[in-house]
Amino acid sequence: LDPGDEVISPDPGYVAYEADIIFAGGVPVPVPTYAQYNFGVRAAEIAAAITPRTKMILLGNPNNPTGAVIPREELEAIAKLAVEHDLIVASDEVYSRLVYGTEYVSIASMPQMQERTVILDGFSKAYAMTGWRVGYVLAPAEILSAMLKVHQYTIMCAGTAAQEAALQALRHGEADVQRMHDDYARRGRMFVDGLNRIGLPACEPRGAFYAFPYIGNTGMSDEEFAEKLLFEEEVAVVPGSSFGAAGQNYVRATYCTAYEKLEEALIRIERFVEKHAR
Repeated sequence: LDPGDEVISPDPGYVAYEADIIFAGGVPVPVPTYAQYNFGVRAAEIAAAITPRTKMILLGNPNNPTGAVIPREELEAIAKLAVEHDLIVASDEVYSRLVYGTEYVSIASMPQMQERTVILDGFSKAYAMTGWRVGYVLAPAEILSAMLKVHQYTIMCAGTAAQEAALQALRHGEADVQRMHDDYARRGRMFVDGLNRIGLPACEPRGAFYAFPYIGNTGMSDEEFAEKLLFEEEVAVVPGSSFGAAGQNYVRATYCTAYEKLEEALIRIERFVEKHAR
């Protein structure tokens, strides 16, 4: 990015996106997503946000915090926009192995997109290696060479032990990835069904391991809801507004913990909602 370049990104989106754009000298241009479309970003709304200053489209696919997976037809339309307007697409695909009941497509596989796509991925999610801090980038050679100029003086490289662990995960971890995927799918179904039963409407997440229920009917803001739930019932959720303006009146709840803990969390959340409804 050059100073003042605009970067379009779906809202809600991962909390680091906006800060990273600003840190690089760019201008964040959030495009809101909506529960009625399962929080999937739509090409028409991206098109409406493009200006002569637009340099990049930044996608989280699957999305954190909503669990949305961008459908193929929307990805195809977004790819056409990128080609038409000569835009770079940065595609955060760290949750791409955790997709349920739908196909996963990388925008880099679309026509004319390989030469303009930067794929961001890592071992944190699929291999449950969050603390190991091992990630990787796939990008055109000229973009990678520029990235290395910054990277070699800030990070240098991942630690040797972490790289060896990642190598073992690649060689021997596939069965565990599939087992974890199936467990997440089972937990997600139970947890989202429970939230809807309680009266906190939540879309079915198609990827990642997050539920994003609407809490606007409780009469509390998302920040108030999260804080009171933590102190009164010891259940931790994240205010949706942390992920962008479109996340107001929602909270993010992760279902990557044990099934029994999720069941207990639902009991506590229901008790909390009933208490404050009176």
